Amino acid sequence: MDGRQFVQDLLAWYGQAARSLPWRASPDPYRVLVSEIMLQQTRVDTVIPYFQRFMERFPSIGELARAPEQDVLKLWEGLGYYSRARNLQAAAREVEAAYGGVLPDSAGEMKKLPGIGEYTAGAVASIAYGRAEPAVDGNVLRVFARLYAIAQDIKAPATKRAVTQIAAQLLPDARAGAFNQALMDLGALVCTPKSPRCGECPVQAHCAARAAGVQAQLPMRSASRTAREEHYGALLLQCGDAVCVSQRPGRGLLAGLWQLPQTATEEATARQATAELARSITGRDVAVSGPLGRYTHAFSHLHWTIDLFAAYSDSDVCADGSFHYADAGQRAALPFGRVFLRMLADHARGGRGGHD
Repeated sequence: MDGRQFVQDLLAWYGQAARSLPWRASPDPYRVLVSEIMLQQTRVDTVIPYFQRFMERFPSIGELARAPEQDVLKLWEGLGYYSRARNLQAAAREVEAAYGGVLPDSAGEMKKLPGIGEYTAGAVASIAYGRAEPAVDGNVLRVFARLYAIAQDIKAPATKRAVTQIAAQLLPDARAGAFNQALMDLGALVCTPKSPRCGECPVQAHCAARAAGVQAQLPMRSASRTAREEHYGALLLQCGDAVCVSQRPGRGLLAGLWQLPQTATEEATARQATAELARSITGRDVAVSGPLGRYTHAFSHLHWTIDLFAAYSDSDVCADGSFHYADAGQRAALPFGRVFLRMLADHARGGRGGHD
């Protein structure tokens, strides 16, 4: 590859085709960091409204650092991968404590902060500070796998190291941020996972995969591991207009978020298990009806199937202190996992469940 010409062609295209994104309008280090954390595992179109609301509520590192965690999680509600939000706030607090509220300008220093890995550090350092740092994410890996016709597993650490070395060699010192963003946009808009738009590609003349006619077969990926299946019974337990809720533990899956009461069970025993859950909450036998619907929710390594049952209580006193009743106003202030939001929304409009 003629590296210099490739960079020129790519940057010329980026100058004309760059996506208009809210964090690009003002590449403040904090704004860039928030956007990059949100964009992990999440599509741009989904992120934009979350980013805008987040920046309105927490316009600076200091305000994020000082906010209650529940407020941060509430604004993240529905975006998923909630550990990103907790790590982002932890990083903000460390920046306040150790760096005087100013995000460090080197990738090496950034990587010392919670939740900031090699890609995020490179992206923020190059875009916000102009540092000559590569930023290799899934989009960029795919682009280079095709440009160089790399037939190795794209998920393998050795492949990512090799691509990072290539990207670093091509990186123009004076326009590192633009180069990294151009590669991101190329992967998102043109060199897409399926059916790449090679006829529209500004660097098609440099692409070894296109020359060999194998662009549709690349990148190579090892098979993903099968997600573990788990079945639950969940309980919509009401007292008047209030609904019984509980907070998940501070560590682990959906940590710190709120949920409807649920219990692990087999499908055949879901009603019985949920009735026992209702008894443990209320301290007496309660009639359980349903299921109201079946809900599924997919995590990266786990697949939930949840049958939702209903019950009523004439007392808002819970025998188990880990549960309490929350009216609509109180629930609106609590951060819920997305699957439980769907249950509550379906209940409000008489729906019957579904999946993410």
